[in-house]
Amino acid sequence: MDVTAKANRAGRRAEHSDTLDRAVRAGLVCYGVMHLLLAFLAAKLALAGQGSPSAQNAMSQLAQNTAGRVVLFVVAVGFLALAVWQLVETIGGHRTSEDKKRLAKRIGSGVRTVVFVVLAISAFHLATSSSSSSGGTDSMTARLLSMPGGQVVVALIGVGVLVAAGALGVAAVTGSFTEKLTPGGQHGPLGAAIVWSGRIGYGGKAIALAVVGALFVWAGWTHDPKKSAGLGQALHQVLQEPFGRGIVMVIAVGIACFGVFCFGWARNLDT
Repeated sequence: MDVTAKANRAGRRAEHSDTLDRAVRAGLVCYGVMHLLLAFLAAKLALAGQGSPSAQNAMSQLAQNTAGRVVLFVVAVGFLALAVWQLVETIGGHRTSEDKKRLAKRIGSGVRTVVFVVLAISAFHLATSSSSSSGGTDSMTARLLSMPGGQVVVALIGVGVLVAAGALGVAAVTGSFTEKLTPGGQHGPLGAAIVWSGRIGYGGKAIALAVVGALFVWAGWTHDPKKSAGLGQALHQVLQEPFGRGIVMVIAVGIACFGVFCFGWARNLDT
């Protein structure tokens, strides 16, 4: 039996695992909670001009006391479950799609695997450490820009983020994310609410990522690390523009809707 066949067989076994199914549902709930916290920070920035919305800071909200740190451990385990799920999808998933679409979807699952692993590590670190300080996006970009070909690398990171933003935008318009839902999660009053929260959520995240990606491309073009930005810095940049406060609030609502969608997704996960 070749490697591909073994991978597909392993993927089928994992997809029908009740334990993995329950863990993934719990992970999606954790993912939803993180997005609601992130939306809260973005709304606070829009209304009061304070705070820095980021996944790190969103999880830091839970690390203020012992009970919150326990919750963070649960969140970290949930993200690990999502990473395992996406790894399974990377290796042997999306079998019903055509070859080219299957390859694209498996690459997307691979990227999400890395994202969930990073989130899990961050959550574990925050739960066990008294400090949440980090080097920051601009210092990371500065190190990249100082390397040979660093400008190209930074610009390509920005292009990659813009591509991801485009994919989220397409999902928002076409509703392709509904493939992840059972029929009950797509039809009827509750299903309609879940689908619309997904459309708005994917759209809001697409706008946010587009801003981040554009700033990375600009940093690579100008060789200025201070022009790069994570989500928090990017929203601060948007806030300085005309109608910036309204745009940040729209992004906050979109991120909150994605959090709500995650809860509906967890309840109606199509395995």
